[in-house]
Amino acid sequence: MANFPEISSSRGSGAMPDRTRMAGASGVVAAGSANRPAAARHLDVPAGGKRVAHIAVFLDHLRGGGMQKIMLIIARGLAERGHRVDLVVCDARGSFHDQIAEAVNLVELRPVGAVRAGALALATDPGSSGALLTAALFSREISPTLRYLPDLVGYLDRVNPDAILSATPEMNIEASLARRGAKVKARLVVSEHVAVPQGHPMGRGWRGRTLASLLRRAYRHVDAVIAVSDGVAADLSARSGTPRERIITVYNPAVTPDLVEKAHEDLDHPWFAEGRPPVVLGVGRLGSAKDFPMLLRAFAKVRRVQEARLLILGNAKTPKKTEKRQAQLMAIAAELGVADDVSIPGFVPNPFKYMARAAVFALSSRYEGFGNVVAEALACGCPVVSTDCPSGPAEILGDGRFGRLVPVGEDAAMAEAILETIRRPPDPAVLRDRAQDFAVDRAVDAYEALLLGHR
Repeated sequence: MANFPEISSSRGSGAMPDRTRMAGASGVVAAGSANRPAAARHLDVPAGGKRVAHIAVFLDHLRGGGMQKIMLIIARGLAERGHRVDLVVCDARGSFHDQIAEAVNLVELRPVGAVRAGALALATDPGSSGALLTAALFSREISPTLRYLPDLVGYLDRVNPDAILSATPEMNIEASLARRGAKVKARLVVSEHVAVPQGHPMGRGWRGRTLASLLRRAYRHVDAVIAVSDGVAADLSARSGTPRERIITVYNPAVTPDLVEKAHEDLDHPWFAEGRPPVVLGVGRLGSAKDFPMLLRAFAKVRRVQEARLLILGNAKTPKKTEKRQAQLMAIAAELGVADDVSIPGFVPNPFKYMARAAVFALSSRYEGFGNVVAEALACGCPVVSTDCPSGPAEILGDGRFGRLVPVGEDAAMAEAILETIRRPPDPAVLRDRAQDFAVDRAVDAYEALLLGHR
C-alpha cells in the first residue's frame, strides 16, 4: 500500500511553494523532479501484463477543499499503480500545491476571454446555445473555469490521453465539451461530490436551470458517472436526467494509510491534558453549509449540564473571510455565555491528532456530498454525532449504528446526542473497523476500473 501524506480536511490558504510548474498547456511538466514530455495516446502493457494508461485528472484549483483533496489522493493512487497521471489544473496556486505526488505531472491551463470560451463551447455543442450563451455571459457566476476550455481542448488534442477524470458539475460539463472539441477517444469519467438540496446556491434560479440544462446534455457524452454517496447519486439523477442505474457510487478515499500515524502525533494543547473537561470537536470550512452557529447553540445547552469545551478547526475561503467568520462565531459564543469554553483557531495541518483525543466529533452541516471528516473521525476512534443531512453522513454511520444522527438545524437534539455520547461512548475499535470501508485502496480500485473500462 502506498504511503500517502495527509491532506488536511479543513481549508487552508497559502502561496504556491517554489516548485516547477506548468504555465499554460504547451507541454507537460512534472510536479516533482523529472520533466515528462507529452506523448501520443498509448496503452502500455509491461512485462507483467498490467495495463498502464495515461490519465488526465482535471481540477479547478489547489486552494484546499474536500473535493480537491479527494482528487489529489486519487491521482496519487493511480500514479502509485504505475499509471501516467497528468493533474490538469486551472489555478495551481494554493496550500495543496505541495501535496501533489512526485509521480504526478502538473499541467496549469491558461484562461481566455469569456466570449472566446463561449464561442468554442457553442461550436462544440450548438444544440445547447441558450444555456451556453448564458454561461458565457455570466461565466463567473455559472462556472469560473469555463475560460480555461480552449486550453483544455488544446491539451487533449496534443497529448491525447487514454482517460480523463473530472469532478463537479461545471468541470464535468467542460470536460465533456473539451473531449468533443478535441475529437479524442479518451474515456471520460465524471464524478459528483455534492447533493443540491433546496436552497443550495447551485440549484437556485437561472444559475440552477442553466447548469441542469447543460448537465443533461453533457452526461449523454460521458463513459461513466461516479457519485460519492447514494444520496448524491439520487440527487444527480433527478437534476441531470441521468438514469440512476448509470451512476456508480464510489465512497471517498477518506482514510489514508498514514492517518493513524498522524493521529498519534503529540498534541501540545492544554484542553487535552489529562483530567481536563471533555472536548467537542468540529472541523470544516467556516461557511454556511457547516452551520457552526447551530453547533454553538447545541454546545451552550451541553454546557448547562456538563463541563466541556468546544474546538472548531478550519478556515474560510480567504484570510479576510476567516477573520470575519471567526469573529462572528465568537460573538455568538459570547451571547450564549460560553466564549471562555470555545476556541476557533483556524486551519491546522493535522486535525487527526485532535480527533484521536476529542470526546465527540460533531458535524452540524446543512448538507454534504459525502462527509470525509466523519470517516476520518471514525478512523481515529472518535465518537461521532452528525446531522442527518443530505447526503453521506448517514451512509458512513450505517444509519446510526456507528454514530448518533440528529435532524438538520435542531440544536436541542444535537446537544442531547453529544451528552449521551460523552456519557456512553462507543467502542473505538468498532469505529476504526467501520472506517476501513472508506480506505484509499477501495476507492482507487473502483476509479481505476472505470477509467480503464473494466466496469
